[in-house]
Amino acid sequence: MPIRTAHVNELTALQDIERAAGICFRDIGMPEIADDEPLTLGELGRYQRAGMAWVSVDAADAPVAYLIADRVDGNLHVEQVSVHPDHARRGIGRSLLEHLAGLAAREGVPALTLTTFTEVPWNAPYYARCGFRPLDDGGLAAGLREIRARESEHGLDRWPRVCMRRDL
Repeated sequence: MPIRTAHVNELTALQDIERAAGICFRDIGMPEIADDEPLTLGELGRYQRAGMAWVSVDAADAPVAYLIADRVDGNLHVEQVSVHPDHARRGIGRSLLEHLAGLAAREGVPALTLTTFTEVPWNAPYYARCGFRPLDDGGLAAGLREIRARESEHGLDRWPRVCMRRDL
């Protein structure tokens, strides 16, 4: 599926994708994650205006998946990648990650980073298959430590989490 930058008029669609993708967390005993609201339109708009929001689109040019990223500690940090369940298991999430990796490589960025749940099959195990490796919490740079602190404040540490890195 084609990947392109997200348009401002698609931000509500990104929220819908996130809500739909989150439902599967209910099936594994994480209803709080399933019920967690996606980023606000204002927050998504910040990524879109910065050119850090991409969508994978269907034949009608409608988003079916998205990825947003930040620049953290000299790397590109995957803030969120979500695929609508109707389009899951087709390599779309991996394609979005590869798109970001290509951008990072062209810019001379050394790595991609992300934070994720360790025991959710479509989280840390999936990212490991995509070339990410776990990072030791003690060696995290300031930006990743700040992200982990915000996640902890948000209650995400109720389940085991990890920072991961993919060197480019």
